[in-house]
Amino acid sequence: MISGNDFYKVMCAMVPLYFAMLVAYSSVKWWKIFTPEQCSGINRFVAVFAVPVLSFHFISENNPYQMDTKFILADTFSKLLVLVLLSVWAVFFNGGLDWLITLFSVATLPNTLVMGIPLLKAMYGDFTQSLMVQLVVLQCIIWYTLLLILFEYRAATLLIQTQFPGKTAASISKIELDNDVISLDGRDPLHTESEVESNGRIRVRIRKSTSSAADSINTPRPSNLSNAEIFSVNTFVGGGGGGYRSGASPQYCMSGYASSDAYSLQPTPRQSNFNNNELDQLEMMNAANTNNTNTPVSVWSRSPVGRLFRHPSPVFSGVKMLWDSSPSSVKFSNTHEAEEEEEEEEEQRQGSSANNHVVVALAAAGKEISFRDSTKVQIPEETDTKGAEISQEMPHALVMLRLILIVVGRKLSRNPNTYSSVLGVLWSLISFKWNVGMPSLVKYSIKIISDAGLGMAMFSLGLFMALQPRIIACGTKRATIGMVIRFLCGPIIMSAASVAVGLRGVKLHAAIVQAALPQGIVPFVFAREYGLHPDILSTGVIFGMLVSLPVTLLYYICMGL
Repeated sequence: MISGNDFYKVMCAMVPLYFAMLVAYSSVKWWKIFTPEQCSGINRFVAVFAVPVLSFHFISENNPYQMDTKFILADTFSKLLVLVLLSVWAVFFNGGLDWLITLFSVATLPNTLVMGIPLLKAMYGDFTQSLMVQLVVLQCIIWYTLLLILFEYRAATLLIQTQFPGKTAASISKIELDNDVISLDGRDPLHTESEVESNGRIRVRIRKSTSSAADSINTPRPSNLSNAEIFSVNTFVGGGGGGYRSGASPQYCMSGYASSDAYSLQPTPRQSNFNNNELDQLEMMNAANTNNTNTPVSVWSRSPVGRLFRHPSPVFSGVKMLWDSSPSSVKFSNTHEAEEEEEEEEEQRQGSSANNHVVVALAAAGKEISFRDSTKVQIPEETDTKGAEISQEMPHALVMLRLILIVVGRKLSRNPNTYSSVLGVLWSLISFKWNVGMPSLVKYSIKIISDAGLGMAMFSLGLFMALQPRIIACGTKRATIGMVIRFLCGPIIMSAASVAVGLRGVKLHAAIVQAALPQGIVPFVFAREYGLHPDILSTGVIFGMLVSLPVTLLYYICMGL
């Protein structure tokens, strides 16, 4: 039975965290103390120092030789069970890789580090801190890496389908990446070059396309160091797969990077003059094309996966690309079909170009663009002379595997949390094996920063919430489904896995409450970077933080009866 004193302990642990989040939210939303640029600076400190040092502090003090095998098995089995069920649904019921990634993120990856450790420690005692740290290590090293692999595989698939449609991709024998290509997520414009060997095999090189765009009006500045940025829903994002600009609040459009996150695996670009002037460039090019329709004009435009490529392209011979009213919704059609479609669409939008040119319908200034604008991309379909559809083929599995492992390794190598987790595990192995204590000088230097970690992480979440145009970004229906999966399906699957491995008593209760924690932030960062249902993950983070406290308390009270 839960006593009043037990309930008070839980509230004493949670109210300070929510207080920090409320202060941050009020500072931006109502008091106007911080600008978006200042929020980015605060969150950059949290990303690069506070949370990585906090992770190292918890992990280094956890004894790896006393791991709770059943608890870890229960957590691992629950995640694998969800992954298998979603894979079966995606393969045999046409669920698709996109929804597999999103639903797996929502169902299995909670905010264990920031919310789980203080909450479970107040509910069930100090021993749960060790359990939560063990799960944090597994999340950082295994599950977030797996999630990153899935996202990169999806991005690589879209790149291949777009640049090498039909059976062409099957002839690719090797894909090389320049050293400055960190990811295929589409935030950096990429350029593909292909070379046909004597045996008919194709070698592909992927590089940043800034050098290819030397004739652009402005040259983008190189990005700077680290891995901190998380983006506001209403912020124009440069370099990515379709920008977002909102007129809801002009002050939030001052910076290309409105807020940042402690868990991001993406390098933080400097503010770029290239992206800020992109709309003006396109208008000038379209104006020149209108004045002289007989002269071919090469226009740089965003591809469905965020790349820049020059039209007309040999890969898309006889094909022109049309932008719908959403900047990120792209469709392809044959030249004759495009002409017919243009006639029908002239009444609905202004501006068109001659054959073999890009038709761009830019969002009007002040129009709020939902995250959902970037979630669907239609890939061009090839047909033979008989009209039969030609199926898309992919390069050999080893070629794709090598490509994905390279980009995943490069992203992880630029993530501060990767180093904090690995170093924490290595130190704990040494410390508890040979009973070696950390020097006091180092210990207290780490402690002074880690003590601020939890509060600053919640403060960062409050800033993020305040920079969003609305709490529920994906619509009521999707938000409801997401909350049901997060707070109902997740704990049910976790309880079934725990019982299956023989977990009982207080540890079983802790496992269920841990599964009912709010949505983790890393999946949202990935979703925003790769343009895959970020509206759903954003709602899970923001609305989930508000719902999680009463939900976890309800689980705690019910299991204590």
